[in-house]
Amino acid sequence: MCRFLAYSGEPVFLSDLVCAPTHSLVHQSLHADEGKTETNGDGFGIGWYGERPEPGVYRDISPAWSDENLTNLCGQVRARTFFAHVRASTGTATARANCHPFVYGRHLFMHNGQIGGYHRIKRRLEALIPDAFYDHRRGSTDSEAIFLLALANGLEQDPVGAMARTLETIRALMKEANVSEPLRFTALLTDGETLTAYRWACDGRPPSLYYRDGPGGIVVVSEPIDGCREGWQVVPKGGTLRARHGTTTTVTVPESTRSRAA
Repeated sequence: MCRFLAYSGEPVFLSDLVCAPTHSLVHQSLHADEGKTETNGDGFGIGWYGERPEPGVYRDISPAWSDENLTNLCGQVRARTFFAHVRASTGTATARANCHPFVYGRHLFMHNGQIGGYHRIKRRLEALIPDAFYDHRRGSTDSEAIFLLALANGLEQDPVGAMARTLETIRALMKEANVSEPLRFTALLTDGETLTAYRWACDGRPPSLYYRDGPGGIVVVSEPIDGCREGWQVVPKGGTLRARHGTTTTVTVPESTRSRAA
């Protein structure tokens, strides 16, 4: 599975978090410690918010560890909010359109996990996405399908409720298709102002998710980028993190979420 990082706070250069740390995301693309696979070489992507309302996005299919353009870009771009992602495919093609983060208007979304038996429910899942959102479908991943269906379910107005309804719908499709593989969903969403992180799984084994909240901003990661656990907090299984610069970060595990993640 994939590895990712999100930041929101005072403007910093992307390289300070994506490239420079001992166990940076670029390092994790070749040497992940807590992922299903150690290597995440099926592409990468970054998305950031600058002077315009909509984010900038740069994605490519080359491994992050060998892309000089990524290193150079991260060393020149400073942003108040940004996403970075290194991909390990769970079955769909290695293509630029399948690299995260995905963008819709002001929103960025990236995912670490999988829909078990996705090939068995893909057609029915895509049929649930209204044309207005399906027109933005560029790739073939389950991650992008989740994002577009969640948008149709009201993600922009209700990030937590809309995503819960979306995962409930997907679980129903999986049960109808007699899929025994799990739905695992650790993901990040932002509109440039508010950051939402999700950590859910139907089998109680969601991919790892940590955060570190400081005076300058918050960092949310698949695994600590400094190579140690000290100073990092775990987003609990079934939990949702909500952060907005200048306000208190909240982590909740609603009862309804616990039942869906059980």
